[in-house]
Amino acid sequence: MDARSLHDAAKKDVTASRASDARSNSFPRACRLVRGADFDAVYREGRKRTSRELAVFVRANGMAVSRFGWSIKRALGTAVRRNRIRRRLREIVRLHRGEIASGWDVVIHPRASAADADFAALTNELLKLLPRKNTAQDSKE
Repeated sequence: MDARSLHDAAKKDVTASRASDARSNSFPRACRLVRGADFDAVYREGRKRTSRELAVFVRANGMAVSRFGWSIKRALGTAVRRNRIRRRLREIVRLHRGEIASGWDVVIHPRASAADADFAALTNELLKLLPRKNTAQDSKE
């Protein structure tokens, strides 16, 4: 086997490895709120939970998965700043989806201070506001 084919094989392994990692930790469309009617239902029928950095609206959806949506006001800044906030919140939800209870529709409204908040602090604050899985029940299974 020549050096070129080894180099190509190494590239394929790295690419395949990254693709499989991305699939296992992805944020699929089924876990997102995408329709305006879904957002309206959460606002109309859901409960509001607030903290210093965030306001979170939650509503039971009767499904096997929780779905998440973000609503980021233009008053929070430029598109770059708003998208950065959205990416940070999406990453928190993506990383902690296993800790969040299933069967909820969640809409997250960040406040202006969320853009400059420390990522760890923002994570703790968001996880406190979201419905969590029952750890005592999970340990029995």
